[in-house]
Amino acid sequence: MANVVVVGAQWGDEGKGKIVDWLSERADVIVRFQGGHNAGHTLVIDGEVFKLSLLPSGVVRPGKLSVIGNGVVLDPWALMDEIERTKAQGVEISPSTLQIAENTPLILPLHRDLDQLRETAAGKGKIGTTGRGIGPAYEDKVGRRALRVADLADPETVESRLDRMLPHHNALRRGFGAPEIDRDALAADIAQIAAKILPFAQPVWRTLDQRRRAGARILFEGAQGAFLDVDYGTYPFVTSSNTISGAAASGSGLGPGRLNYVLGIVKAYTTRVGAGPFPTELEDEAGKRLGERGHEFGTVTGRQRRCGWFDAALVRQSCAISGVHGVALTKLDVLDGFDELKICVGYRVGDKEYDYLPTASGAQERAEPIYETLPGWSESTYGARRFADLPAAAIKYVVRVEELIGKPVALLSTSPERDDTILMRDPYAE
Repeated sequence: MANVVVVGAQWGDEGKGKIVDWLSERADVIVRFQGGHNAGHTLVIDGEVFKLSLLPSGVVRPGKLSVIGNGVVLDPWALMDEIERTKAQGVEISPSTLQIAENTPLILPLHRDLDQLRETAAGKGKIGTTGRGIGPAYEDKVGRRALRVADLADPETVESRLDRMLPHHNALRRGFGAPEIDRDALAADIAQIAAKILPFAQPVWRTLDQRRRAGARILFEGAQGAFLDVDYGTYPFVTSSNTISGAAASGSGLGPGRLNYVLGIVKAYTTRVGAGPFPTELEDEAGKRLGERGHEFGTVTGRQRRCGWFDAALVRQSCAISGVHGVALTKLDVLDGFDELKICVGYRVGDKEYDYLPTASGAQERAEPIYETLPGWSESTYGARRFADLPAAAIKYVVRVEELIGKPVALLSTSPERDDTILMRDPYAE
């Protein structure tokens, strides 16, 4: 029984939510393994829109176990708000359907404050974070001063964690001219939210091992995309966690040998939210058209996404880093009506050519795309459910993408609706 890891192979916003939801129909357990509520997934099910940030996409399916792994940084207040909103849409969420790893670090209000203080102070040099405390929470995790879910059960442990955390944060706040943290108010807020979070706390590593041994299919859901990875992304314009497939093991507690198939999610063009290099970005009418047709606004931030042509060199690189077996190509329908389409096959930096995006920040900023041009199509692909029903030029485009990235297209998405998905190769059968 294949366990499948789903990761974004670009800069996030590739349509992972829909694909995970589609795959979860045959999965038993769905796991979020990194990131926080800076990530957003939009699901459209029978016309109803679900916007999720912390909850795994599989939560909308009855009879499935959803898991938030230890690789996530968890804002407990944001989670409870999301649970209540999702319940109001008729979805059952309880400790029998949702588990949170006991060793998951928490995002506290002071993390959000620090995130926003830094971005404001950076001015034009800001990175473009969501301001939700993700980075500072990961810093406290590796700095060994984080408060974790299991700690909420013991007031003495909470106090000792605050003893270690507050001197660090207060020193930073003084440097920004901000008032020091009200310890008593923070402790009271933590005590109040603890009672709501603790019923979901479990040794998730044990749950996953038991389910695997019983023959369950486990689906791992990543957030953001490969080029926002803190190690392999366009640093420093990245998130604060590892977004590639290897994080599914460390962020959940299930060993890497149990990850059977890695599915990379790839948009049929390229988008990015926030600052940072973007070689194929279009600032002309074509870019505007992609954004309007694709409804390119961030699920969490509402910020307009930057749009550009498909970057095969970028995707080929991310597929190698994540060990991708096949890709899900999404939003093909957005390309309907273009007379011609371009695909980036490499970069030119000065007088040197690269078949991958170089690591140095200066080289990334100066990288100019080397394009290959393909014919577009005038027919509609919206809602197509068979590959043979696509226009000949669309089929040619998909095949060329496969050739350039060196990976097969396993799934092809032609609209936001769950069922408008063409199965080319079954990840569960590989």
